[in-house]
Amino acid sequence: MLTISKLAKRFGLSRSTLLYYDSIGLLSPSLRSRANYRLYSAEDVERMETIDLYRQAGLPLKDIARVLASGRSSATELLGVRLERLGQEIRKLRQQQQMIVNLLQNEVALRQTRSLDKDSWVAILRATGLSEDDMGRWHQEFERLTPEAHQDFLESLGLEDDEIARIREWSRDVDDRDESDDEDAGDG
Repeated sequence: MLTISKLAKRFGLSRSTLLYYDSIGLLSPSLRSRANYRLYSAEDVERMETIDLYRQAGLPLKDIARVLASGRSSATELLGVRLERLGQEIRKLRQQQQMIVNLLQNEVALRQTRSLDKDSWVAILRATGLSEDDMGRWHQEFERLTPEAHQDFLESLGLEDDEIARIREWSRDVDDRDESDDEDAGDG
């Protein structure tokens, strides 16, 4: 059994946070000592580990309570929503990052952002020996295997929406081009 102070220390929380969790029914101690101190069992510690895990994932306390009450299907749904929101936040942050770099008009600032622009990325691909055809195949495979990640990557380069749409459309249409090339070859 752990006291509230020991449990708080173990999870890097304040005592008042645990008192709050108790007041909202998220984590209540299993027992009380004779002196009326809160005592947390191994099961309570496991529950706190789960709460901590979901907090680290960014779920609000009300959603964590819902997950703990309803189980795995609720967790999957809420984590899916959280993942989608994170993607939106990341896109907004990338746009802000690109805007600041553009406002600064500073190559050093761009390098310090840990991001690449289109020209830098193409230069890296060329430096590794990729031809235009190789780069095209790279985009095609990226689009085929992980289309959403391809979208995110293109956005991270600071490309405009219409250019991203053109690249992705071209990457998807490769199968149509290959099939028509095969048909033309069969005619001869």
